[in-house]
Amino acid sequence: MAKFEMDDIDRELLNLIQSSFPLDPEPFRVVGERCGVGQEEALERVQRLKGKVIRQISAIFDTRSLGYRSSLVAARVNPTRLEEAARVFNEHPGVSHNYRRNHEFNLWFTIAVPPDSRIGLERTVQLLGELAGVDSIRMLPTLRLYKIGVQLDVTGKQNVTRKATEAAYSDRDREIPKGQPLTEADKGLIRELQKDIPLVVRPFDPAAQALGIETEALLAGAQALLDRKLMRRFSAVLHHREAGFRANAMGVWAVPEDRADEVGAKMASYAAVSHCYLRPTYEDWPYNIFTMVHGRTVKECEAVLGAIAEETGIREMRALYSTKEYKKTRVKYFTPEMEAWEEKYLPRVGLGA
Repeated sequence: MAKFEMDDIDRELLNLIQSSFPLDPEPFRVVGERCGVGQEEALERVQRLKGKVIRQISAIFDTRSLGYRSSLVAARVNPTRLEEAARVFNEHPGVSHNYRRNHEFNLWFTIAVPPDSRIGLERTVQLLGELAGVDSIRMLPTLRLYKIGVQLDVTGKQNVTRKATEAAYSDRDREIPKGQPLTEADKGLIRELQKDIPLVVRPFDPAAQALGIETEALLAGAQALLDRKLMRRFSAVLHHREAGFRANAMGVWAVPEDRADEVGAKMASYAAVSHCYLRPTYEDWPYNIFTMVHGRTVKECEAVLGAIAEETGIREMRALYSTKEYKKTRVKYFTPEMEAWEEKYLPRVGLGA
């Protein structure tokens, strides 16, 4: 199979739309203007990149602001049962990411449950562990968000250990979001905006038609969701490997509690760090700050982790690399699949008929 080739305009376009996709009736006109090409060429380039480098273009919502509860979960699974355990986890509609990693805790997934969940987050995680037959399972919810925002340098022109030039989404200097009251109109907007847009000149028209409103009203509603901090951004998500980023390291660090905020802010300042969180520790898990690092090679990831260690002085750490991807998608909010999953397992937790 021939290698998929990209030119400089493709790379500039990808850098642009993974940061922010224009909320405009004709967004490819805006994208084209910013990349120095016409609307038709911008659309054709995105169509060519879709499915190869671009995974999806849609809204990214703030789980906590929508009232959902979520957690990273680490499971220790007998290696002979890994595939079956991964399948069990993947069946839950709220599991968005699921990876095998090079650690005794070898299966890692993220999960979110809605505000009206009858089983609840903790019992759901416990139930999944029982169904999967794990040896051990640990919830690692976010205690503090220092950074979230994937911004890969697709051009390859920038130093891998550089600091970010733009402020990322974080809990610093703002109130931690809590669930906001949502109207049925809000939920309708969320259901439509979380869908992958069609690659046509006016991609927002179908969503507006589905809601029975004008496209301008849909886009105004999307902007209102951004202003209310319910939506983080509207953007493209890339297939990291196809974009050239074939290595990703979850750097986990044992940071003294009284230095957590200071160190977390420093770690989050690196452009190659897409996610940075403070999480709880356990007797068998001493690491409290998590940094996701993406690189073209393991060597690039190690360079970033080395720079972080040098700046912060934190040496007790592990670099966990994903060795298999079982699931990677976005959480779908306010959909019937969650209710159906819970209905199936309510009797198992003593809540059903």
